[in-house]
Amino acid sequence: MRPGLPLLLLSALCTLSSCRTPDAPARRGGAEDLEPLTPYVDPFIGTGGHGHVYPGATVPFGMVQLSPDQGQNGWDWIAGYNWEDSLLVGFSHTHLSGTGIGDLLDLLVMPVSRYVPLDVPFQDRWDRPARSRFSHDREEASPGYYAVYLPDPDIQAELTATPRVGVHRYTFPATDQPALYLDLGYAVNWDRAVETRIRVAADTLLTGYRHSTGWARDQRLFFAMALSRPVRRVAFADSATALGLLAGEDLAAGTSAGATGLRALLAFDPTEAGEEVLLKVALSYVDEEGALANLEAEAPGWDFDGVREAARRSWERELRKVRLRGGSEEDRRTFYTALYRTRLAPVLFQDVDGRYRGADGEIHAAEGYRKHAIYSLWDTFRAQHPLFTLIDPDRVDDLVNSMLSFSDEHGYLPVWSLVGNETNTMTGNHALPVLADAYRKGYRGFDAGKALQAMVRSQTQEGRGVGHYTAHRYIPTELEVESVTKTLELAFDDWAVASLALDLKTEDVYEHYIVRSSRWRNVFDPETRFMRGKTSGGEWAEPFDPRRSDHREG
Repeated sequence: MRPGLPLLLLSALCTLSSCRTPDAPARRGGAEDLEPLTPYVDPFIGTGGHGHVYPGATVPFGMVQLSPDQGQNGWDWIAGYNWEDSLLVGFSHTHLSGTGIGDLLDLLVMPVSRYVPLDVPFQDRWDRPARSRFSHDREEASPGYYAVYLPDPDIQAELTATPRVGVHRYTFPATDQPALYLDLGYAVNWDRAVETRIRVAADTLLTGYRHSTGWARDQRLFFAMALSRPVRRVAFADSATALGLLAGEDLAAGTSAGATGLRALLAFDPTEAGEEVLLKVALSYVDEEGALANLEAEAPGWDFDGVREAARRSWERELRKVRLRGGSEEDRRTFYTALYRTRLAPVLFQDVDGRYRGADGEIHAAEGYRKHAIYSLWDTFRAQHPLFTLIDPDRVDDLVNSMLSFSDEHGYLPVWSLVGNETNTMTGNHALPVLADAYRKGYRGFDAGKALQAMVRSQTQEGRGVGHYTAHRYIPTELEVESVTKTLELAFDDWAVASLALDLKTEDVYEHYIVRSSRWRNVFDPETRFMRGKTSGGEWAEPFDPRRSDHREG
């Protein structure tokens, strides 16, 4: 008999959610379900201190995360923004939520009300040609929407998004120099641009790409950028080198400029006070044609408020998967903001035609599922992915198949995959319990036999300490940092292999891995009653102090 959810837990979830199994139809709610839930979400929660989250505009599991950037290196600016800061340098289209290493923040845009130099070098963010102070008193964020007043250029900035398109609305003052500053070389923390290009397709359409390296070692991002009013002049520069100026007929000639880190200034006709410039930026990890197709499919017009409302409705549908009864207003705010955060990753990683860039660098097509990327599995296997199995029956098979396709292309299941790149960050192989849990809970939209083979392959590799774990039945402390946690987590992952093998009645695999899963005992010291590092000679590592913790030291 296949084990299922504990009865008490299942009963509680029926109170909170739609309580659907993978094959059950949605249940229509009553009048009480009409109360909007998006007002309970506060995207600013967690943006201070070490929270590492962004307040900007995105839709559930969207490829685009359009959010403000402050241009500051450091651990507390990994998401591009920190509540304690008072400077903005622009708005970029990709952000990580809740992670401990910095990357992304691609395609920075900043509106300006006077022309700024492109070829003047700057030492820090306070010297950047396009920047502005800001106040939280004139800042707003809600699911799918972000707004802030930029006092230095006197511009109101508003952001919203579709799954693959970021939509900007900038309200300008009266000025004869309205412009948008683009910085494809913008990078903080681990990331750096290696090749960028902008092509002028028409006076209201640009395409291009930003290739970079960092935590994601080979990130290839392409874009299509449409403007609501014609660009009259475009200036290009790379760092301190002016590359050229396009105006008049040259703007429609298909001219392009490329550099390691390209900057551009897009200048418009003079504006009266209150005039708007809208910008739509579609992303693709495949090519510029894919970005153009994404733009046309998801944002063909210029209805900013309509896009914002569609984003709000998509968030409302997600939040309604769990109906919270009772509790205070503060409880609801905390709960629904946390639920909102569970919808920010993994993200959609395919174009509207199903194409995506695989872990092997080649272009593939997702057939029968939606390809996702950004799997922070060490952070998410304990709670977020089990939550998906309970309230996201329409997405779990997509997530599993995305991991299996990654294994096909890379050789192993993802550990911490970032836009098609394996970062191998953190310990364990925690795609394994995610796959086993999905099958145990009744999901059948993936090849379980193939999943089991991929799990075994990940647990028999030589890297990530698995070779030492196989040879010694634990990881010796002098051979690997974090040897104890790696041993414990690999033993748990062995249990996940055994669990799926049991469900699939693959007795030999089950017997082998259920025995291996007991290897946690090899680092348990019965005298101190703690897990402890052990040398390859079988001796407990000294000195030992259970009250001390160092991060990857000694």
